[in-house]
Amino acid sequence: MIRNLLFDLGGVIMDICKADCVEAYRRLGMSEPERFFGEFSQQGPFMQLEEGAISVEEFHAALRPYLPDGVTDAQIDEAFCRFLTGIPAHRLGALEQLRRRFKVYLLSNTNQVMWDSRIAAEFRKCGREREDYFDGMVTSFEARSLKPSPEIFRYAERKLGIDPEETLFIDDSRANLEAAARLGYNTALAAPGTEFADIIAAYPMQ
Repeated sequence: MIRNLLFDLGGVIMDICKADCVEAYRRLGMSEPERFFGEFSQQGPFMQLEEGAISVEEFHAALRPYLPDGVTDAQIDEAFCRFLTGIPAHRLGALEQLRRRFKVYLLSNTNQVMWDSRIAAEFRKCGREREDYFDGMVTSFEARSLKPSPEIFRYAERKLGIDPEETLFIDDSRANLEAAARLGYNTALAAPGTEFADIIAAYPMQ
């Protein structure tokens, strides 16, 4: 029986657009910013920030060799947050509804820059806080591990107290889902253009 819902954030709850982020860094003067952004993961300082290997200050310093003089920390962060398009209000309502039937958790490859700014702001858009939508949350920079590594799933199990066999994990990355399935999780793909509420409604919960 499914008792827990474990959500990815970007591409599932929050809409994202890598191209907007790449273009924002290009406008700041970065040459070939696309080299840092893969389909489902980042590279270089961006990846190090997501896995908690460097601080925000170290992230800013690591990017400076790729940017013209005079670019500020705030401009670096603003360009990075252009990756995030936003959370439609109906998805926040769907999370509220789901918490009446399940324990709802978040497991996200993300970073301190986005987490403390745009992500927090998007969850506040309907008058609530991010923490009001989940029974618990795990971020990669906190766990110091990135999906699809088994370590981040084991960290989530310890922190959240969840049993993989009682948990449905919803992600937009097949690699992340395959890793979770090997650890005993039930999984569902959030393909482009789908809504997680519809995915869950169609999933056999017994």
